[in-house]
Amino acid sequence: MNAKMDASDACDLRFGQVGIACVRVRRPDAAALCEELERRVRAAPQLFSRAAVVLDLSHLINLPDDGIVDALLEAVRSAGMLPVGLAYGTSATEALAQRMGLPLIAKFRAAYEPADGGSIAPLTPSATPAAEPKPAPAPVREPVLAPSTGITGAQHHDGTVRSGQQIYARDRDLVVTGTIANAAEVIADGSIHIYGGLKGRAMAGAQGDVKARIFVSDFRAELVAIAGHYRVFEQIPKDLEGQSVQCWLEGDKLLIARL
Repeated sequence: MNAKMDASDACDLRFGQVGIACVRVRRPDAAALCEELERRVRAAPQLFSRAAVVLDLSHLINLPDDGIVDALLEAVRSAGMLPVGLAYGTSATEALAQRMGLPLIAKFRAAYEPADGGSIAPLTPSATPAAEPKPAPAPVREPVLAPSTGITGAQHHDGTVRSGQQIYARDRDLVVTGTIANAAEVIADGSIHIYGGLKGRAMAGAQGDVKARIFVSDFRAELVAIAGHYRVFEQIPKDLEGQSVQCWLEGDKLLIARL
């Protein structure tokens, strides 16, 4: 007879940062929501097709009833995205999430939430901001897919970040020496420094640091984002393609300029 297996060996469970988009509903119109999300998926299928999303109902005057919310969730699915939860809100939102059988995502920040008026900075001296003192490194916690090293300062990654791979530097900057491939992601709560090519996605200030920046030696990105403000590139502007650039926020605008 086989010995009874210890249930503690069945799996490992960790909480970590993942790339989740946020669908902020501004009016409870399922048809209009589906149409708009379908447009986003068509514009950037590698980014949004089958993307995990959180439904944010906090900007509606009144919380919709269960039937309307169910229609909104189905609209997200029909557009080609996958709803995984509701954004944290009131006690009524919590009760709604329980009835819908969905988790509440607390303290959620949308990595892919667009900024109004995001733009590429003109190549003029005034477009390049003065250098700012580098902030002191924050305490180190365990990064996703890697054990805690106990080392303060930037997290380093040498070599290629392969397609489908994600590197996350929690509470610190990320330095990559190598290429970030198409459909690969690098994420940091601080700034990101890429000494190589960026063909995939880079998201700095993941917990809302508006002073975070992205520096890239060879710019060919699918997406860059800082503190939730992003730009998706189907085609890189000729004056930026393959160039060394920096990205930063100026108000609500994500600016990009050659170094």
